Amino acid sequence: MKVRKAMHHGAVWLSPDTSLPEVAKTMHDQDIGAIPIGENDRLIGMVTDRDIVCRTVAKGQDPAKLTARDVMTKGISYCQIDDDLEEALERMERQKIRRLPVIDENKRLAGMLCLGDISHAAAKGETADILKAVSSHHA
Repeated sequence: MKVRKAMHHGAVWLSPDTSLPEVAKTMHDQDIGAIPIGENDRLIGMVTDRDIVCRTVAKGQDPAKLTARDVMTKGISYCQIDDDLEEALERMERQKIRRLPVIDENKRLAGMLCLGDISHAAAKGETADILKAVSSHHA
């Protein structure tokens, strides 16, 4: 199966200069837990709900004074829309990540691939193995 069959279409990205409250509002409004960050038409990072909590609130910083750039994870991993789903899953497993931005043949953001998408697309036994592998660093 190709990534395009399993991914969530219509993902958005935000500028690294977007205020953290606006990032959180976007997450809330779209009911998502991660937003890719792009600059000069390229993906440069990712902000997750966990990043906001662990890199600001837990450290006593004021989220209203920070931007996406301040808390984002740099060096973003991604997959391509026509990759085999198995390749994307192996990347997620190797890197212990739960979400991958998906880019198209023009290197534009086409969607997101997350564990929830995979659980709907993959066989039950395969889903359990994937969840265990990606989450193993939390054991």
